[in-house]
Amino acid sequence: MVGVYWSLSNIMKAKEHTREVRDKVVEKFKAVSSYTKISQDLNISRSTVQSIIRKWKAYSITANLLVRNATKCPKITLEELRHIAAELGESVHGTTISRTLHKSGLHGRVARRKPLLKGGHKKSHLKFARSHMEDTATMWKKVLWSDETKNLLFGPNAKRYVWHKPNTAHHPECTIPSVKYGGGSIVLWGCFSSAGTGKIVRIVGKMDGAKYRDILEENLPESARELRLGRRFTFQQDNDPKHKAKSTMEWFKNKHINVLEWPSQSPDLNPIENLWKDLKTAVHKRSPSNLTELELFCKEEWAKMSVSRCANLVQSYPRRLAAVIAEKGGSTKY
Repeated sequence: MVGVYWSLSNIMKAKEHTREVRDKVVEKFKAVSSYTKISQDLNISRSTVQSIIRKWKAYSITANLLVRNATKCPKITLEELRHIAAELGESVHGTTISRTLHKSGLHGRVARRKPLLKGGHKKSHLKFARSHMEDTATMWKKVLWSDETKNLLFGPNAKRYVWHKPNTAHHPECTIPSVKYGGGSIVLWGCFSSAGTGKIVRIVGKMDGAKYRDILEENLPESARELRLGRRFTFQQDNDPKHKAKSTMEWFKNKHINVLEWPSQSPDLNPIENLWKDLKTAVHKRSPSNLTELELFCKEEWAKMSVSRCANLVQSYPRRLAAVIAEKGGSTKY
């Protein structure tokens, strides 16, 4: 903290001693030297020593308060922190606040969007993770992962910055609760396995149970064949009511397809979310100018996804489960 407080506009004065002298005063004070001894050692007046220490204490109190507020409420803004300092009589510039927070390990980052998790969600995540920790790598290689997503024509949604320390970006207080389909231009259904990407299709119009079954009929068996999953593969889908409808579950039964039991609100557990992110980044770089181009670019970039990327996502699945257990069912970095 030594040296940081000297940048405060209401502390800095033209006639004050050099920063080196001020820092030495503070260091000696911390070493339990008396005002008189500090004055003698540095050949400055006792009143100057008192003034320097008084200002240092004042800023230390303010800085500690700012750090506490940013730690307790990561979504607090620099302007709000400036108001807090002003209430204590300190006129602090935003860059000074940022430096102070950086020294305490807090850095402003874009808040990640995570599903709003309730107690029941966390319990089901934890149960799922624990029940599958002993599954073999071969088992996960036989899973065909699926999901739907919306792709925006003109980039991502608005960003919100938060203050957080390393490895805490996924903590609830540092994330923005999201609704799964919070906007976008086209809806896509896709699937993949450790052997690569399967089919990807655009969903036109409102998705209902019948349309979902048509998508499965036209794309799931063919994807499984192309990825050489064999007859005894496991299909993963989330718990959307259309996915869990009686008619849909009967379709799986008639096709002799095993469906993985899946906890609600759990994108962290589905590695296809990582591929969706890769896809959106790649498509955004190509700057589609209309929905036709957007759909075309999405299909082209999906086909380009490397097998090694898919294989690594599935190979690392045990670490994903371990992370869920470590967070007691809460959000993870995945």
